[in-house]
Amino acid sequence: MKVAAAATGFGLMLASVAALAADAGSYPAKPIRLIAPFPAGGTSDTIARTIGQKLAEAWKQSVVIDNRGGVAGIIGTEMAAHAPADGYTALVANVTPVAINGSLYKSLPYNSVRDFAPVTLVAAGPNIVVVNPSVPAKTIKELVVLAKSGVKIDYGSSGAGSISHLAAEMFKNMTGTQMLHVPYKGSALIINDLLGGQIQISFSDMPVALPHVKAGKLRALAVTGAKSTPLVPGVPSMAEAGVPGYAIDSWWGLLVPAGTPKEIAAKLNAETVRVLHLPDVNERFASLGVEAIPGTQEQFAQTINVEIAKYSKLIKDVGIRIE
Repeated sequence: MKVAAAATGFGLMLASVAALAADAGSYPAKPIRLIAPFPAGGTSDTIARTIGQKLAEAWKQSVVIDNRGGVAGIIGTEMAAHAPADGYTALVANVTPVAINGSLYKSLPYNSVRDFAPVTLVAAGPNIVVVNPSVPAKTIKELVVLAKSGVKIDYGSSGAGSISHLAAEMFKNMTGTQMLHVPYKGSALIINDLLGGQIQISFSDMPVALPHVKAGKLRALAVTGAKSTPLVPGVPSMAEAGVPGYAIDSWWGLLVPAGTPKEIAAKLNAETVRVLHLPDVNERFASLGVEAIPGTQEQFAQTINVEIAKYSKLIKDVGIRIE
């Protein structure tokens, strides 16, 4: 009886493995939903649509972009975390809901590590430090001197806990300077007030600020990444400009709900990585101020863990908390 039961159990296991292999082989057999946890028209949405179009072309299946903005990406990220783990729902993950929010909010309706399986990092790019031309500082070192001189400097951000907020607070923390935080509800509003002189500086999203830099209406002092970028020639990184060890990037990646069959997650990885090497995709990303960064599932998992630890420390050091 025990032998028969064991044989039956082994047979069921083989049947399950065979069914899983068949599912992965025929995947995708129906439309795929990509959840973008920010409103339409933003960088997350554009990245989702760029990737989605290429996946649809390759697999001859529709890829539906589902914009679920709200509460710093929490609404869309929660929806993805609780979706069926069958490979037909994926999240275009962003650094804020995945690596930052867990240290900002007392509780989240998802766990960035436990509730998701990584597919691949997709893109990353720095913010850009821009000032109104009336600000006398022409370099980061001059900005530090100015900020320590007692001159009132107001900086705009996209809200408490946003990348633009944390980038400025990291700068203040590492340089011992003081600037007043002015939160806004969108990057465009920040730029409008920066152009008008109501605020003096912003650690801005690249796509929003760069056209005004090129037009000579704003002055770029540095980018926030660990190194300079060819996207803005001649503009140094913060470390190169005099703040060694400073590095903050926005990034986007692809996650699927935990429990998604490994074969399907691997197939998603392989196809997305292929897409990220396409010249037209790289050109589209460059226009957004980001760089395609294809990689393995394991590399993306490591990135998430490193970023969670980094922002946890920063948020604790500067004392930011959202109730």
